[in-house]
Amino acid sequence: MPHFASRRWAYGALAWLVFFVVSHVVLLLFSGDDPSAHSPGGTRAYTVLNVVLIAMSLAGAAVVVATVRPSARPLPRWLILTPLWFGSVLLVVRGVPGMVENLLMVTGVRRGGFVGAQDISTGEFWAGLAINTYFFVGAVLLVGATNSYVRRSAGLAE
Repeated sequence: MPHFASRRWAYGALAWLVFFVVSHVVLLLFSGDDPSAHSPGGTRAYTVLNVVLIAMSLAGAAVVVATVRPSARPLPRWLILTPLWFGSVLLVVRGVPGMVENLLMVTGVRRGGFVGAQDISTGEFWAGLAINTYFFVGAVLLVGATNSYVRRSAGLAE
């Protein structure tokens, strides 16, 4: 099977989504000091946002699993592709600018990223690099899983 149609993309995206869910559950359960202190919606908005992100990621994980499970073959192709494309677009919109921001930060062009201050701490610098890289990896994995499913399912749709 060619590399671009490999099921490994789906397993990688699944691992990324599971980690995302676990990290947001931990954020909800052990939020520490008021995480919503600087947000306009307060604690309720913080909780709702995390619950929505967890639900979306769980749904995404189920869809990614459906791309590699034979039991999902009877499902209409559009039912699997629609959330895959939606998730891919969301992660590309978050991941690619994040990687550009990483490049700006690492090269010293803009140490604080697109809108950050020039005098950020070393911890903020590395945290920004880690988070942006994490979302970029998620975008690569989900786009790869989507492309792989499109190629593998093309013969089934005919």
